[in-house]
Amino acid sequence: MQDMIKRIVEADSQAKALDEANKKAAEEKKRRIEEEAAAIYKKYMDQAQEEVEKNDAYLEKRNERKIKEISAKQESALIKLRADYDQNRDRWVDEIVSRVVS
Repeated sequence: MQDMIKRIVEADSQAKALDEANKKAAEEKKRRIEEEAAAIYKKYMDQAQEEVEKNDAYLEKRNERKIKEISAKQESALIKLRADYDQNRDRWVDEIVSRVVS
């Protein structure tokens, strides 16, 4: 009888030890999965950040180029308007005066 009780106690101890080992193994697997998920998330977020920075740089250069083009067109239009004014101001003044006086 003592032998039977001893075997039952040993079996219970072994079951508890096995249960504890399984719990530790499950916790370890969960921790590793969480670490891997965090590493994967970081990797993709870093790649996304690089892509965003690359796109920002491209868009900034494109916008600067467009601003330069618009500024050049405005400068060209201003030069033309000044040339028209310098060439025609006396005639325009005379025409305005004659229309007002008439």
